[in-house]
Amino acid sequence: MRQLLFAVISILVLPVSAATLEFRAGAHAEPITPPDLPSPVNGGMRGAFAKTVHDPLYARSLALHDGRHELIITVVDSCMVPREIVDKAKELASRESGVPTSGMLISATHTHSAAAMTPVFQSDPDPKYLALLPGMIARSIVQAHRNLEPAEVAWGKGSEPSQLFNRRWLMKPGLSYSNPFGGRADRARMNPGFLNPEVSHPVGPTDPEITIIAARSLSDQRPLALLANYSLHYVGGYPAISADYFGVFTERITRLLEATGDRYIGKPSFVGIMSNGTSGDVNNVNYAAPARKDQRPGEQLELVAQSVAVATRTAYDNLHFHRHLPLASAEVDLKLRVRKATPPELARARELVEKSPRGSDGQFSDQPAIYARESLLLDRYPDQVPVRLQVHRLGELSLAAIPCEVFTIIGLELKSRSPFEGHFTISLANGYNGYLPTPEQHRLGGYETWRARSSYLEVEASEKIVSELVRLLRSLR
Repeated sequence: MRQLLFAVISILVLPVSAATLEFRAGAHAEPITPPDLPSPVNGGMRGAFAKTVHDPLYARSLALHDGRHELIITVVDSCMVPREIVDKAKELASRESGVPTSGMLISATHTHSAAAMTPVFQSDPDPKYLALLPGMIARSIVQAHRNLEPAEVAWGKGSEPSQLFNRRWLMKPGLSYSNPFGGRADRARMNPGFLNPEVSHPVGPTDPEITIIAARSLSDQRPLALLANYSLHYVGGYPAISADYFGVFTERITRLLEATGDRYIGKPSFVGIMSNGTSGDVNNVNYAAPARKDQRPGEQLELVAQSVAVATRTAYDNLHFHRHLPLASAEVDLKLRVRKATPPELARARELVEKSPRGSDGQFSDQPAIYARESLLLDRYPDQVPVRLQVHRLGELSLAAIPCEVFTIIGLELKSRSPFEGHFTISLANGYNGYLPTPEQHRLGGYETWRARSSYLEVEASEKIVSELVRLLRSLR
């Protein structure tokens, strides 16, 4: 039975018509590049350090106010942002702005080249950087709130199917591989390699839809901000601190909208934002084709960012702007069980950790030892954890926020079950609770299901989360 810690529904009923309410919007991009190098980065099973900065990191915020309710969406250039930092940043921003925390959404882009904020596998954040982050993220939220001005708002959809590939492939009958726990029952294999003869086809869909929210000034029609959502895991390539494809997208969409120049001097800068959709099992690599060779570092992410930005610009050109759209928000903490090792599995894990060799840096190289260490660390977790879920409404567009790396099929189900005309989901939002496969995908196994701090929620978690989100979405009606 689901256990709900609390729920907040921000729907105000006032004796006032929408025609008398003024819609406002504001945006801000706050730098969050780590001041000290080398900096630990997430993204691999071994801890790594970036020694240089290729491009700066930001916390980008879009604030919307319908005259009754304010919604502020912040997207952080990070692999994942832990719940503790999210909650502290919201508390600081709420105290400064007066905006309730239930009207704030903070998510990570999932760049694998950002400074680490969450400990996963053998990568641990810099404590000094962690201490700075809540204040920096809060400044982004507060300044976007302060930049609110009379505005028009619109939402719409585009499409870019050519950049998406489901990365989980089905093993052919009679073939198997060993997982880190010594088993050979996994039927799905992540990133199996190009033209691998041992796999047959991907075991999940992709979602080519790009959903956008755009705001422009009521007084002079200048673009204020654009938030896009696309279900692509990430595209990296720089051996340095970088916002990867997410950062290049913001640069390209700014250029395509001609949102900079002399006519904007003295005005708040336009802010382009790319949020991560439901991409836990989707990346940009086509394993059904030969490997591409001779690409320079960063070339692929630039190609993808340009392609998605062009599709976004096409969708933008078809937008119908409104002087008012109603906003509403709801959130809940859902308690879910943690998958932990059994006593015999823990005994095996302790033996592996004790006997497996470590490198000169103190890290393990082989997966069995790495996952054994994860099992021991997960055993310290409580038996249940709160998972923060949010929904928001902008007119006939709904938005769900999930603190996980959500499989695409879950996002598609939410789109089909939302009571609103349009819907999208932001993953890695308001904390980090690991991968979110469906029960069926759990049965197929594979990396995204292997028990670790990157994948630890109960097998039925996705079904419980979808059910709760649909209930919340209906409450906004």
